Amino acid sequence: MFKNVIVRRPAKSMVEGITSNPQLGRPNYELALKQHDDYIEALKKCGVAVTVLEALEEYPDSCFVEDTAVITRKCAILSNPGAASRNGEAKEMLPAIKKFFPDDMIEYIKTPGTLDGGDVMMVGDHFYVGRSARTNAEGIRQFIAILEKHGLSGSEVKLELVLHLKTGVNYIENGNMLVSGEFVEKADFAKYSKIVIPEEESYAANCIWVNDRVIVPSGYPTVEKKIRDAGYEVILTDTSEYRKLDGGLSCLSLRF
Repeated sequence: MFKNVIVRRPAKSMVEGITSNPQLGRPNYELALKQHDDYIEALKKCGVAVTVLEALEEYPDSCFVEDTAVITRKCAILSNPGAASRNGEAKEMLPAIKKFFPDDMIEYIKTPGTLDGGDVMMVGDHFYVGRSARTNAEGIRQFIAILEKHGLSGSEVKLELVLHLKTGVNYIENGNMLVSGEFVEKADFAKYSKIVIPEEESYAANCIWVNDRVIVPSGYPTVEKKIRDAGYEVILTDTSEYRKLDGGLSCLSLRF
């Protein structure tokens, strides 16, 4: 169960954020702020305390705090984001992390290793980490070594098409995994009960489990129904403006 969540307010500069989908248009900042408010309220409904950090105008993508750190039950691991424009974001997250973890429980991915938290999926005490354009072999090596030092485990997953691992696969506890696209048949996840996301709703593969509820992006009725049918209480929230920056529900928070 999660007790705490950290989020960061979107900066006005978010309209200049990184995207692989320019055809979706630039985000509407005022709408993005409203959606962020709603996201925070959805989290609070799940019984967590939400720490809200101030916007960082110098980092357009800084609302996507998930990429800055991986928080386990044993330690916090500050990442080293693979996109040059985001490289300072992990350092900006450190003061917030230090409010929850002593120095001897904070670890760091160091250059030349790169790692984005969006490439890391926690399943109990095992962590799947995607090899992507943002997370390299050295970053994965360091990450798994840190996990093992703390009695946890990790394994690499090769990515073929998606930006981040959790773009296409997300664990929602109880042995259930949301899978889309290249992850439907991946051997790495053969032992899990798979909820297959249709291609036309693939964006909604990125849902988050928070204390027995699943937060689902609004506007994806097939995904919503499948998750309800699997026995979960669903909370819907709109992330349309974050989708324009390749961002989804998990990207917007650190949950621990």
